[in-house]
Amino acid sequence: MKPARLPDGRMELRIAGTGGQGLLLAGRILADALTAEGRHVAQSQTYEPTSRGGYCNADLVVADGDIDYPLATALDALVLLDRLAIAPSWPLLKPGALVIADTRLCPELPDPPAANVRALHLPLTRTAIELGSERVANIVALGALAALTNLCDLDALAHKVRVEAPRSLVHLNLDALGAGIGMSGQALTTG
Repeated sequence: MKPARLPDGRMELRIAGTGGQGLLLAGRILADALTAEGRHVAQSQTYEPTSRGGYCNADLVVADGDIDYPLATALDALVLLDRLAIAPSWPLLKPGALVIADTRLCPELPDPPAANVRALHLPLTRTAIELGSERVANIVALGALAALTNLCDLDALAHKVRVEAPRSLVHLNLDALGAGIGMSGQALTTG
């Protein structure tokens, strides 16, 4: 599947939750897959000083050409893996943005701050637990995000997961990626 053309040549994404959920790894894997396809990518991250449990996010600015400003200021896509990430991320949604929220950890979302925001609740952590480890919820989310946005080639993304995942967890992470890609077609629309 050929990646989608970026609206206005630029797309801003955020994968957000709490420290210890592998958000920075998911952001790095996606950035590497996009770069391998010739996209320009700027990646930034925010995290609180606690190693686990504090707010954390990985932001990507993706462009077909040069990136004039490397920080995300108007999100086209937001993945929420914990309700703690809603408050700092929600105001940045732009009209038409896609929100993917975990059904277990983000059961309720506020009213969208912009028009035509599409919010989908997906069982990201529940799926990871069913696969054998909640620690792969980040990769389940990555698969859903990639499939729903058609941002990059899914085979290229799987290759980057294979390269970046800890050797002992490669198969579990590839299963998680596949589960996320598969659940994208079964998304439940909210709000």
